[in-house]
Formats: sequence, structure tokens, C-alpha cells
Amino acid sequence: MQIGFIGLGAMGSAIARNLVDSGHTLQVFNRSAGPAEPLRRAGARIAASAMQAARGADVVFTMVADDAAVNAVTFGEAGLLAGLKPGALHISMSTISVAAARDLAARHRDAGVGLVCATVFGRPDVAAARKLYIMAAGADGDLKLAVPLLEQLGQSVGIVGADPSQANLVKLIGNFMLSVVIETLGEACAVAGRAGLDPMHLVELLTGTIFNSLPYKTYGALIASQRFQPAGFQLKLGQKDNRLMLATAEALGVPLPLASLVRDRFLAARSHGAGDGHDWSAIALCALADAGLDRRV
Repeated sequence: MQIGFIGLGAMGSAIARNLVDSGHTLQVFNRSAGPAEPLRRAGARIAASAMQAARGADVVFTMVADDAAVNAVTFGEAGLLAGLKPGALHISMSTISVAAARDLAARHRDAGVGLVCATVFGRPDVAAARKLYIMAAGADGDLKLAVPLLEQLGQSVGIVGADPSQANLVKLIGNFMLSVVIETLGEACAVAGRAGLDPMHLVELLTGTIFNSLPYKTYGALIASQRFQPAGFQLKLGQKDNRLMLATAEALGVPLPLASLVRDRFLAARSHGAGDGHDWSAIALCALADAGLDRRV
């Protein structure tokens, strides 16, 4: 199958490499050229624009940072919609707002091109190991084409519904829940540290018993060791997702007190020196700083 792939950050590069290794013919595009070179060596062709990456493709994937980036690579004379043939499929894996996903779906319908939103849970190492949890939404015919490809990239593909934007809603809800886990772990490690109990030992005890799940294990270890670099998921992206979750909830008339607390934690983490190169788990610095335990960044 001929596939276009646009967006070669840490996640996109891992996913695109898996598609190449699965035997697909890939045309790749990234707005900065450097990340495309390893894929060229693996057998992919490098495109000069999103339109060129999509030209002739049966399916084009996008994995970019936010609403603005999706719009930039999708629309306009050099966008992927200008290159896709009628009846082709765009699989958007980016975490974007529900409103942006709805607009994306409407404009794809007008162009006679299918859209599946397929958001993912997992960090770059998980993507490289094909262990992502994928949430997909779109029309039945589009999902029939998309799901076999997505199954090559993750350990499960959950079908959310027919409206592509629903996959983005599920992703925002999931990341909101993860951010609360991070805050909880930060507070727990702060209490343990002040009491003289090794936070890492606390994490090992709890994640080996009643909190035996990947988020608690992954973020518990990072927070207990205060190891926030390199970023598996950048602070700025987590902050963006928190902002999108709050905007979505406000539009629905749903208060989210914990998301509001986490919003303030993102802002405070930056005042403690955490920047875009830090993992989003660095918001735990706030609870540690409140207890006088942070080692700074």
C-alpha cells in the first residue's frame, strides 16, 4: 500500500518506521528536514511538501503537535488535501481540539476524502515497540481501511464511534486522567519524603500491589527520582492538552476542578524552571517544592 506520512517528531518517526518495516511504500514529509533522513535510509521517499507526500497515496497519516500544525499541513495549495486522490483516506493521529477535528471532518467530506481520527496513548518507546493503545473514530468504510493498518502499530484499537472528533475527545479525557495521576504521585512522594520514607520505595510498594498499572509505574519512577529529562511527552504538549480539555468542558458546561488545579501546576512548574524540554511529569515539582523536597531542574 502506498502511504504518505506527515510529521516526524519522536512519535511520528517511530510510527512511520514501523510502517516501512511492515512493507509499505512511504512518502514522508516533515516541516524540518532532519528527522526524515533516517526514514530515507530505511527506504522511504522524502517529499518536498505535504501535498507531495499525499500525491498518489491510498492513505496519508499525520502526527503533528496541535491544531495549527494540522491545519498547516492539511489545507492550502501545499496541503495534503490538495494531493490526495478522491476516495483516499487521511488518518489523523494528532491530539487536537474537538472543534478542530469537527472542522477537519467537514472539510474532508467537502473534498470527497475520508477521515479517521486515531489518537494514541503511549510514549515514543511504546510506539517503537508497536504497543500503543489506539482510539479510532470515523465512518464504517473508512475504519475498514484504517483498522488493519492501525493494528500494525499498536496492541489494541478501540473503536469510539462514527464521528472522528470523538477519538480526540477520548484522548483529551485520557490525558486529563493521566495528569491527575501525576499530581497524585507528586503529592504522595512529597508526603513520603517529608516523613523520611524513600519515595522510590513507596512507589515500588504501591505499584507492586494496589496500583499495579503502567501509568503509576512509569510516572511514579520519574517523580520519585525527579528525573524529568529527557521528555517522553513534552511539558508544552501536556499543557496544551490540559488547555484543550478545559475548553471542551467549558463548551459542554461541565466544571473540571482537578483540571483547573493541574492548569495551575503547569504554570507553577515553569516558575520552578521546567521548560519545553522537560517531561510533563515535571508538574510534580510543585508538590515537591511545596514540601521543600525538589532538587530543581
